[in-house]
Order: sequence, then structure tokens, then C-alpha cells
Amino acid sequence: MKLFDPHIHMTSRTTDDYQAMAAAGIAAVVEPAFWLGQPRTHVGSFEDYFLSLVGWERFRARQFGIRHFATIGLNPKEANNPRLADEVLDLLPRYLEKDDVVAVGEIGFDDITQAEERCLAAQIELAVAHELPILIHTPHRDKVRGTQRTLDMIAAAGFPPQLCVIDHNTEETLRGVLDAGYWAGHSIYPDTKMDEQRMVALLQQFGTDRMIVNSAADWGVSDPLKVPKTAAAMREAGFDPQAIEKVLWNNPRDFFAQSKRFDPQALDAETTFDQSQLFEGNSVLRGQTPQRSPSS
Repeated sequence: MKLFDPHIHMTSRTTDDYQAMAAAGIAAVVEPAFWLGQPRTHVGSFEDYFLSLVGWERFRARQFGIRHFATIGLNPKEANNPRLADEVLDLLPRYLEKDDVVAVGEIGFDDITQAEERCLAAQIELAVAHELPILIHTPHRDKVRGTQRTLDMIAAAGFPPQLCVIDHNTEETLRGVLDAGYWAGHSIYPDTKMDEQRMVALLQQFGTDRMIVNSAADWGVSDPLKVPKTAAAMREAGFDPQAIEKVLWNNPRDFFAQSKRFDPQALDAETTFDQSQLFEGNSVLRGQTPQRSPSS
């Protein structure tokens, strides 16, 4: 069974993680733009980061047979620097037209400030202008209030809920997100957010429609194999293979299929790779013998 991790920050991960993910069945990832752990100080650092998402990371994933897509946006944490935020907002249209950029994101709230609200509204407008879905980050603190404020803003903007995935849901927010017609993302973490057993309980309670699971793995304590581990937990709980495939492959594929730069038929086809290829003269290998897929 092929698996899809629709929210993972591979810039923060090692090439060994790509190897382990491919071995565990992960065949596709979406990497949302986010913050780097410390504030950026120049718009140029955003530009180089966006270039890496559509360049090096896409190449690095492909070397292990994994399709890599990106979402581009100004993350809510850095929306609180008005001077820099305006420069990034001006930069975004250029990168929202790049190949394999399948949505605007991740955007939303962190501290639920007026600056974050202004940038969220501006990026919803960009999604409309570029005919892209949106990926929403819900705050880790005061999640219920931040999630509801997000839903209110999206509704007020007239943005279709079926084109939006609300991510980092918990038991407190899920019902409202589903009842409002949104796709519901869940980040499976070792200690915080959501774990496999809680995710299984939510699937048992709410069903599998519009339910999406990801690892959201980044530079912090996280696990890039949480999607396959959720598959194992679903099997142990009695979910049949069709239900597991729906949640961990079909649902993210069907959500992003609404993007003009995402071809679900191409995604379902076998991905070939050739590790003898280089990117800007660089290889993912360090003296190892290059591997190729049988059909490459």
C-alpha cells in the first residue's frame, strides 16, 4: 500500500529519513513553508527557502522514488514582523506559480494577533487569485478560539471550505471543522498534538470522510514515520485495507487534486528514480553506488 504524508517539513530532515520513509511505503509528500526555529531577518532568506522547496527538496525526494509537492506562504509566527511580512507577501505571487506548488500554506494563527489576521486575509486573497487551495495552521495555544476565528475569516471571505484543509486538529476542534465542510488534518506526534491511538479513536467516532493524517515532522522532536505507524494502528484496531488506503492515500490525493498543479493520475503511476542524477552539480550520495528503479 502506498502512503502519502501531506504535511512534513523535509528541509529539516536528513536524507536517511527519505530512505526510511520510502522503505515504509511513503510515495508522496507535501512540504508546507514554515518558520526555521529562529526569526528570519531578510526577505532574501525567504526567497532562498522557497527556491529550496521547489528545487533541491523536490530533487532529493525523487532520488528515493518519493513525489514531492510544496505549499508556499508566510507562516503565522513570522507574520508578526510587519516590515518583513509585507516584503514576503509581495514575493509570494512569483512562487505560487511554480511547478508542484499545490496550495497556499501553511497560513493561519499562532498568537492570534491582528498582524496574523491581516496576513491570513491577504493570503486567502492570493489563493483566490492563483486558483489554489489553502492549508491552515491552527495555533498550539488557545486552539479552539484560534480555529473558530480562522473558520469565521474563511467564511467571511467566501472561500470554499472544500478547498481548505484545517490542520493540527484535536478532539476539541474536529467536529466543528467537519460540520463546516472543511477537510480535517491531524498531525501525529511522539508526545504532543495527536498520537496514533487518539487518531484511531477519532476515525472510529467520525468516520474516514475528509480525514487527513500527517507527521508534520520538522526540526523538533517529531517522527517522519508517523503515517505508516498510523496505518499499523488502524490495522490493529480492525480497519480494513480500503479504509486505511482512503485515509492515508486517497484523501490527501483527492484534496490536492483540486489544485491545478496536482495530477492524481500521475501520482498513482509508478515513480522512477535514478540516483546518478545531479542537482546543480550535487548528489544525495556520498560515495555510495547510485541506485535506479527497475523501470527507469
